[in-house]
Amino acid sequence: MNASQKIAQYLSEVRASEDALTRVLQSQIAMTPRGSYRTALETHLEETRRHSARVADRLSRLDRGWSPMLLALGVWEDLAGQAIALGKVPFDLMRGTGGEEKVLKNAKDAAAAEALEIATYTAIERLARAAGDDETAELASDIRADEERMLDRIMSEIPKLTDAVVSAELQDDGFRIDALSGDQPWPGYDGQTVAEIEAALDDADDELAGRVGDYERSHKGRSGVLKAVEREASAS
Repeated sequence: MNASQKIAQYLSEVRASEDALTRVLQSQIAMTPRGSYRTALETHLEETRRHSARVADRLSRLDRGWSPMLLALGVWEDLAGQAIALGKVPFDLMRGTGGEEKVLKNAKDAAAAEALEIATYTAIERLARAAGDDETAELASDIRADEERMLDRIMSEIPKLTDAVVSAELQDDGFRIDALSGDQPWPGYDGQTVAEIEAALDDADDELAGRVGDYERSHKGRSGVLKAVEREASAS
């Protein structure tokens, strides 16, 4: 197998993953109430469709020289991805004790799926750079940026989705939503986007930046915010 064939193999695998994710996103959107998280899912569904189309276009322009074995492998990966996605839909509908918990668990799965795609596109970019295929490398880098933004968005939504579970199922057991966010770096922090927090950090002192970093690592873990904290620390 030459370098072009190896790159084509990886692209075929990630295209199958994008197609499978399209089906999963459709099922999750159907059970997610209107609001910021559903909007994020709908936006990423369109991004995912574009990702699949862009990867397919790049595959069509690569000189793959498919052998019968590699062609069969690519077809099997497409079918396997679709089977996983279609098999997961009814499972999504049954999980959790209430609608709020189903949405939260789906969000956790979505975060894991985004992390996997980020890792996959990182590997594709690295492989393509090593092979001198700058076009594929730039494609992988561009799509990975979309996946990173979506992961940050999901992580910012999970606290709110958890609060919804508390409100729906646990309030009578003594849980209090206001107690969950008492250690925010500043009031309203949990409702802010990564971009808004990055802007606020531009004028932050070392102490405030440190509080943001500690809070993110223990609560949300958004890579964009943590990178901004690192930049602030290095600039001091």
